[in-house]
Amino acid sequence: MKPLRDSSLQTVPYALSELEHRYGENVHILSDPFLSTQLAKLCSITTTQPLIHELVTQIYTSLIRTAVNREFPQHLEVTRSRMSSNHPEGIFEHASIDPETRTITVNLARAGTLPSMVCYQTLNYLLNPEKVRQDHISIARQTNASHQVTGSAVSGHKIGGPIDDGIVLVPDPMGATGSTLVKTYELYRSFGRAKKWIALHCIVTPEYLKKVAQACPDLIIYAIRLDRGLSSERVLQTLPGTHWDQEKGLNDQDYIVPGGGGFGEIMNNAYV
Repeated sequence: MKPLRDSSLQTVPYALSELEHRYGENVHILSDPFLSTQLAKLCSITTTQPLIHELVTQIYTSLIRTAVNREFPQHLEVTRSRMSSNHPEGIFEHASIDPETRTITVNLARAGTLPSMVCYQTLNYLLNPEKVRQDHISIARQTNASHQVTGSAVSGHKIGGPIDDGIVLVPDPMGATGSTLVKTYELYRSFGRAKKWIALHCIVTPEYLKKVAQACPDLIIYAIRLDRGLSSERVLQTLPGTHWDQEKGLNDQDYIVPGGGGFGEIMNNAYV
């Protein structure tokens, strides 16, 4: 029994709603009122556990869906529908995400632990679970005497093998300085060459975008919000990225402003 070849079903196009900017084609800052509302609640000074974990879970369920829709390959499948016993045309032909897509999600402990687990579980239901892997990296920012970030230090990791021909996901809520992402990117160099690198963030800064653009040119970024709140009033009235060198989203201790405070701290109730 041959399926009907309806041309409208050969692919499922996905149109992303995103903010216009001048940071380059690999940067996607979502224009999504639903996610923005959730993120605002997450960043509120009055929001505490257990709501914090619930919001992070819902937000990353949406972010991984967006990334899959845009970045993962599709293929054509044919499924017998319940109508096939009565009609030869009852064949459900559809484009779907290719279940054999090899994917590695990276847990950057500690703020990235829950986001990575959400992505890992979602992908295990969507793809062939044998093609989905979660790696773990214990990494923390390094600071000087003035509490400014000087880099990131890896104290341990569990990386499950090569990344060749795979999609590597880095679900990390705060894209602040870029040091953690760059260190992670460099760590994986000895594990092969990924098909794609995708970072999933709640908030990014202009400083972060500049650093990773230089160090990780193939990185694709999805973020709900851009924070450049310490820029001048003149710069704030321009299209993001127009005066990239004058945009500022980090305070003297390299925390995001407005931002949401340290997500590693609030997610774990451990302020160290």
